[in-house]
Amino acid sequence: MSDHTPLPLLDEPGGERADAARNREALLCAARRMVGERGVDCVTMEAVAAEAGVGKGTLFRRFGSREGLMAAVLDFSETAWQGAVISGPPPLGPGADPWDRLVAFGRSRLETTLVHADLIRAAGAGGSRSVGAHSFAVMHVRHLLDLLGVRGDLSLLAAALMAPLDVALLAQQRHDGVPVERLADVWVDLADRVVRG
Repeated sequence: MSDHTPLPLLDEPGGERADAARNREALLCAARRMVGERGVDCVTMEAVAAEAGVGKGTLFRRFGSREGLMAAVLDFSETAWQGAVISGPPPLGPGADPWDRLVAFGRSRLETTLVHADLIRAAGAGGSRSVGAHSFAVMHVRHLLDLLGVRGDLSLLAAALMAPLDVALLAQQRHDGVPVERLADVWVDLADRVVRG
């Protein structure tokens, strides 16, 4: 029997050291908690580092900026939402009629965009709602349009259906006093016109 014991690995399977992974998780948990309790505008890098018990330098090395941290926080909710679309219960998830899924998708996207509006803005260009999340949403809508037998350039039609769900447009309409239910109903009417085309 050998008296040599293997040295501990410095990296986890994903290439991240165990202590770095713990710090990252502690920072994200602290940031999510603080955003939920205080709102995005009240969350500073200093406060997140103190809440997580991690040095401010570690926070900046990990996320680069406040915008980068907010993008990571947003990514957490975006991943959960995408999971519901891919494998959650119907009608948002699989198992419902494509039209019912499209309606559920639009209403859900509108609601989550409004709930996370401040976070989406704080995440800026680095937010997961920029390229990756938008691509996922357009691809999903395109898939549903295809199942519904819609003809034409499905990618552009899907992008057109996503445009009214943009955070800046929704925020402006809410600022102008348009009720959420009316925004949702108008989106469903637009989707119906595209589908029936």
